[in-house]
Amino acid sequence: MSLRICVFTEPHRGADYEDQRRFAQLVEAGGFEGFFRADHYQTMGADPGLPGPTDAWLTLGALARETSRIRLGTLVTSATFRLPGPLAVMVAQVDRMSGGRVELGLGAGWYEREHTSYGIPFPPAPERFDRLEEQLQVITGLWRTPVGESFSHHGDHYRLVDAPALPRPVQLPGPPIIVGGRGPKRTPELAARYADEFNMPFKSVAETARAYRRVAEACDRTGRADAGRPPLVLSAGVVAAIGRTETEVRRRAAPLQAKSALPPEDAVVGSPAQLVQRLSEFAAIGASRIHLRLIDFDDLDHLELIAGEVLPQL
Repeated sequence: MSLRICVFTEPHRGADYEDQRRFAQLVEAGGFEGFFRADHYQTMGADPGLPGPTDAWLTLGALARETSRIRLGTLVTSATFRLPGPLAVMVAQVDRMSGGRVELGLGAGWYEREHTSYGIPFPPAPERFDRLEEQLQVITGLWRTPVGESFSHHGDHYRLVDAPALPRPVQLPGPPIIVGGRGPKRTPELAARYADEFNMPFKSVAETARAYRRVAEACDRTGRADAGRPPLVLSAGVVAAIGRTETEVRRRAAPLQAKSALPPEDAVVGSPAQLVQRLSEFAAIGASRIHLRLIDFDDLDHLELIAGEVLPQL
């Protein structure tokens, strides 16, 4: 079994920059491939998530200078939060700051409450997906424009005229783009057309396998291989609450019981061996990368346990 393991975090649950810096540096020291974080401005439950949200790309820019090896990115940035031109500039800048270690997860946005709270427009789902597709067109178009040339886009939602398409990212033709989710139609199509990685977040192996089949069919329909594009990386998000003892497991699993706006998740609750078994099942259906969601930024022992007893078996 050969899997690349990243750590995925949710700072909106309650983590300041120092919490994230400490965690990311331990992720790097532990031998994980990457540190990814959610891009949210509010918690999904009643807990306020003190001290409050941190901006994803501002944080990743800082972490780019405080780490040296791990990949850094979002799962996922909401297309409703930022305009595509400035987002392309922002991600390219962080890519340069990191020496070419950045990845952009981009989605349509789904959590209405945080939009209402912070005055962010939240159009109906069809429009959000239309905007997401245009954002993918604009961002990839800007990154692929040669130095000295300009980029223009005339869409239903965004209009760019003679953009200089700068700065250039270190990674060419651009930082890897991740598209993911449970949607049966537009999500696979967008992944096939624009993404480098498709991620199925926090569902069972069987559900993930069905999503991978939908994406494979979308790649065939859109002629991805005929266009000379490499196959999509298939990844899975996995929620983990792992311990050496039942007491540790119960403590780490307790936050998973809190009421939340998130859809049901298929968490791995148990021993390191149980996590290794689940990851092997994902590998068997074609996953080559895992985004392992760990909740508590203060529980550094959880991270060290997985680094010491799970990673060596992968």
